[in-house]
Amino acid sequence: MFLSHRFVICFCIIFSIFGLGYFWSTFIFTGACVLAAFLVVFLADLLSLYWGSPYVDCRRQCASQFSNGDDNEVELVLRSAYRRKVRVSVIDELPSFFQIRNFRLSASLLPDEPVTLTYRLRPTHRGLFVFHNLHVYVNSRLGLTERRFSFDAEFQVKVLPSFSIIRNMQFLSVENREHTFGIKQVRRIGQSREFEEIKEYVRGDDYRTINWTATARRHQIMCNVYCEEQSQQIYSVIDKGRGMQHAFKGMTLLDYSINSALAMAYISIHHSDNAGLITFEKNIDVHVQAERSPLQMLRFMNVLCQESSSFIQSDYSCLYSYCKLHLHKRSLLIIYTTFDSKVSMERQLPYLRKLSLTHVVLVVFFKDWEIESMVHTKPYSDHEYFEHVIAEKFQFEKKMIVRQLNAYGIYALLTPPEKLTINVINKYLEMKARHIV
Repeated sequence: MFLSHRFVICFCIIFSIFGLGYFWSTFIFTGACVLAAFLVVFLADLLSLYWGSPYVDCRRQCASQFSNGDDNEVELVLRSAYRRKVRVSVIDELPSFFQIRNFRLSASLLPDEPVTLTYRLRPTHRGLFVFHNLHVYVNSRLGLTERRFSFDAEFQVKVLPSFSIIRNMQFLSVENREHTFGIKQVRRIGQSREFEEIKEYVRGDDYRTINWTATARRHQIMCNVYCEEQSQQIYSVIDKGRGMQHAFKGMTLLDYSINSALAMAYISIHHSDNAGLITFEKNIDVHVQAERSPLQMLRFMNVLCQESSSFIQSDYSCLYSYCKLHLHKRSLLIIYTTFDSKVSMERQLPYLRKLSLTHVVLVVFFKDWEIESMVHTKPYSDHEYFEHVIAEKFQFEKKMIVRQLNAYGIYALLTPPEKLTINVINKYLEMKARHIV
């Protein structure tokens, strides 16, 4: 049993009446009568919580796996065995990672009618989270007391790289509405030169595809049929260096890159390409061979869930040596990294140039949201002017990095973290349309 705020307020009023009796004696008798009446009402109100041994049941329903960086739904199903309508408050002991200390949901329950309360959690870190007990507080008829029902509801949830975007893309692809998710419809320029078959010429076919050798052999006009180039190797290369530990909206750039790599694997497999993965820091930590197997997404999920950084400088020479030794087929390497300045990019430029000789290299790095907001803020003091100029300098350096990479035949994508996945997918589709890969 717990006393409510309403009980405390009533008690304060009664003692105020007794306090007035210090000046006027009649208030002492009045206070005694009010106190006696209040005690009778309090006991009757307390009895309404326990008469007949009623109870309230509460159960938590949620998925055993949460998607990192997305809103995940949790449901609390309540059922009352009281013979009257009761008002309840529910406290769920959330995982300590969220640091939510004032979580409380309220609802009104009718007899034997279940009520579902829903709330959402957005994890920003991969790992194992533990939900603890559930506590339901039932208010008495007059709201003077509360009765607590506690339930042992310990439950472990595994937070995986974001898989909700893949589920959304599956739904949208069925309805052919990918553009509503931000994926652009890119017009294909020209035609692919990957041969599929030879068929009889029909009116409307491009006369430039006529196969004169087959025509002479069959004594009728035959033409070649070409299909979109498939089975290209698409590798997501994730830099796990200390620079990727910068956070944006509670998530590190490494987690954004992991979510994007997972979505990129699904899209590339959906377009009949082979999806692969490489993560590196001082050494190559993970290499998932590029395949189009139905189990490839499960391999990506299991590997990316365990990735973390040791906060050291990344070694691009190791990446180049490994790719030269193990990647024998021309591939698209989508390198997720971060460059704070032009100097940091120029240290890695020789290795990126060597990679671009045998592969198509797309370097994806991030805009600094603090610098971007500082640039768009109007300065008023001398100190703010200095900060504004420095921020513009860093912003200009980022654009110069893109130009310098493009000058050496290396494709570059500068993107804000929250739009990383969509921008990378659009860039991939654009490169496919231009037959770069």
